[in-house]
Amino acid sequence: MTASAAALLAIAVMAGRVPAAHAAGTTAAANVPHPAAALIERGSIAMRSDPDASRRDADAALALLRTRPDADLEIRARLLLCDYQSERDQAAMEKQVAAIEALLPRAHRPGLRAGLLTCQGEMRETLGDNSQALAFFEQAVRVASDARDDEMIANALYSRGYVLGLQGEYALGLADLRRAQGIYETLDMSAHALTAMNGIAILYNRMGDYAQARDIYTSALALQREAKMLREQAVTLHNLGRAHEYLGEWSDARRSFTESLAINREIHYGRGEAYALRGLAAVENGLGNWRGALDLLGQATALLRSTPDARLRAQIDLARGIALHGVGELDASAAALRAAIDVFRSGEARGELAASYAELAAVEAARGDWRSGYTQLSLAKQVSERLLRNQIDQRFATLRVEFDTASKEAENALLQRDIRENERALAQSRSVRRLQGVAIALAALLVALLATLAVHQRRTNRRMRNLAHTDELTAAPNRRAVLGRLAVILTGEGAGPCSALITDIDHFKGINDRYGHPIGDEVLKIVAQALRDALREPAFFGRLGGEEFLVVLPETALDEGRATAERLRASIEAIDLSHICPVGRRITVSVGVTVSRRSDTPSSMLQRADEALYAAKRAGRNAVRVCAPASAPSAAAAHGASHDAIDGARGNDLQDAARPTA
Repeated sequence: MTASAAALLAIAVMAGRVPAAHAAGTTAAANVPHPAAALIERGSIAMRSDPDASRRDADAALALLRTRPDADLEIRARLLLCDYQSERDQAAMEKQVAAIEALLPRAHRPGLRAGLLTCQGEMRETLGDNSQALAFFEQAVRVASDARDDEMIANALYSRGYVLGLQGEYALGLADLRRAQGIYETLDMSAHALTAMNGIAILYNRMGDYAQARDIYTSALALQREAKMLREQAVTLHNLGRAHEYLGEWSDARRSFTESLAINREIHYGRGEAYALRGLAAVENGLGNWRGALDLLGQATALLRSTPDARLRAQIDLARGIALHGVGELDASAAALRAAIDVFRSGEARGELAASYAELAAVEAARGDWRSGYTQLSLAKQVSERLLRNQIDQRFATLRVEFDTASKEAENALLQRDIRENERALAQSRSVRRLQGVAIALAALLVALLATLAVHQRRTNRRMRNLAHTDELTAAPNRRAVLGRLAVILTGEGAGPCSALITDIDHFKGINDRYGHPIGDEVLKIVAQALRDALREPAFFGRLGGEEFLVVLPETALDEGRATAERLRASIEAIDLSHICPVGRRITVSVGVTVSRRSDTPSSMLQRADEALYAAKRAGRNAVRVCAPASAPSAAAAHGASHDAIDGARGNDLQDAARPTA
């Protein structure tokens, strides 16, 4: 269940929120409501309980619009159909996208372009291309913001926040979802605000806070039942079952998945049935009923024949691999698990990728292939460690965002309180003429106070922006800042090659264990200062997290990048730590180097640099290794660098459940 299920449905409920006659489905000449407007509004409401009824209303609205054209209303009707087909028929969805593109030049509401972009992003997300989907959603946010269309802003923020969560950017995703929820509440769109809350719960699930997610789902479900939102109930029940599944609460998980299955069958929603059946199969696997799980998975697979949902198919393959292992069909189990791994690696699903590797390791061991089993287990461990590191980093970032938000709200509350108190004083002064002078003085004081607070607020905002892009320990740019600058370079027109270096301090855990974390912090500061001293504009660096730093060398070819890496490695090795370590010690670093290609993103460059870094670690540390793009000759090859790093190890968690509408 996908992002557009709510993000596009809101388009239909426009009356009273958008200026101009076309927003309410009326003609400027006669100011008479268009008969299609009521159908579109009813269809948007029906999407949350009976999607087929929503489709019928949209088709009926289009039939009326053929005799009495209205570009804005036709776009809104087609966006409903785009949302409906996004989970069912890719070709039909593309047909609606083409029709909307042709209508946009005649539209009066510029924010509708954001709805089209959201629909296109949803199409890419369903196919598993989350990076391209994110690009569409970000453009939708810009277009809606430029148009000052609050509803479209909220829709695009919801979709962008959800995909950011899929890519592991939980703090940014939560910020988008909470902002969308706030806008929906301001617009009195309580159903959409409730769906945004569900999206927040899904991100907590991905961060590993299953109990928190379970509590949010339970609260949302009570409200959805009260509003008789059948489809949303099916989504929330599935997600609640998923949380119980992660917690090993099999009885509660079965209850939630079973109820979700019943609702999906009632509204004839095959994709939702497949999700629920997969969940029930996971319960049977958890209880050791392998044959029962295989039967349920067979039913789920049959329902997916017309659905382009690569992620769900991979989840089914993972569950099937576990069940086949349980019944001793090891070859078939390995094949299913490898099929799941291929999708999870490309779809950036760390949690399920780690689970697939671990299960495949057990299967290979059972087959007697101990070498392959050990390899798969190593891959599972590496992916799990990266997932855990990202979850910890993102939880910290989330807490910092929440703290900053709370600080702003406290300042705003103080400002509002002062304003109210002064207004009360002014009202009293107007009622008593002999206090007129005092009233004037108070008014002047209010102006001065507001000016002071405005200046203070501006300075606070500036400091917060700086803090949001700076690593607190080393004062270097943080992960978000350095990757943001790298993304600008990679998307620049006519830019030359750009080298990227990941520098990792060798045996850093040993420093912490032997000398304590305060000494480890000092080592991080010293390395950051060494990088700062060694680099010159336009080169820049930032801390990725832990003991890793990313160095970016714009307009730098691979060989020059490797030479710079060697220079940095040697300069850090020369640092004397005797002034902070009781017995004296030197530090070394391993460096992974890569260079950009035309289609690169920060994520793909980091993946190659990581491969080179792991090769340097395997080479004994205190070394530089290179990983060139596949399309270009690699300098690393000339230096014997290893290129067998884990494909897809930087992927992010696959969506845990059917995605709710927003």
